Amino acid sequence: MPTDSYPSLTIQPLSAEAFNAYGWMLGKPLKRDGHAPAYTSPASDFWREHLFDTGAAGETEVLWVKYRNADETVASLEAHWLTQQAIVPLTGPVIQIVATSTEGGQPDMESLRAFWVPQGEGVCMRPHCWHATRVLQPHGESTCLMLTRRSTTYDLVVHLETGAPACESAIKPIPTHRLAGLSDNR
Repeated sequence: MPTDSYPSLTIQPLSAEAFNAYGWMLGKPLKRDGHAPAYTSPASDFWREHLFDTGAAGETEVLWVKYRNADETVASLEAHWLTQQAIVPLTGPVIQIVATSTEGGQPDMESLRAFWVPQGEGVCMRPHCWHATRVLQPHGESTCLMLTRRSTTYDLVVHLETGAPACESAIKPIPTHRLAGLSDNR
């Protein structure tokens, strides 16, 4: 089937408001409102962006991820049940495709969205947020910093390498969608 016959999924700019149903935008400007620790000086600024939650008895893991999938279609999504997951593009932008979960734990196709995540910004997805990541040509590859739960990574690696059932994650097929608005974000 030609890709232009699939329903289109328009890539939209990342904003804290637009991403709120799925989690949190990372890379927002410094706020000195007293709600979170922050410091600014001529030499450097730092501020709390987000308190990462791995779930009960979880250990935070920092992963280096190289995304290379430039397919303009999306036919499956992944979700993690116990932990948030943060992705921060370091070497090039990514497109983060997300959907909330239904009460039955399936992807809610009415909530399916795609966000352009520029290099140096990021997202932190809530547990149960269905997602996929794409890169665009000519970028070809994007190295990202990821925060996740150590046991979730192990569980997913065992599933992907051996086919054993995953306990902390799921990968589900969805009706194929074609990413639209690619030329606006190159």
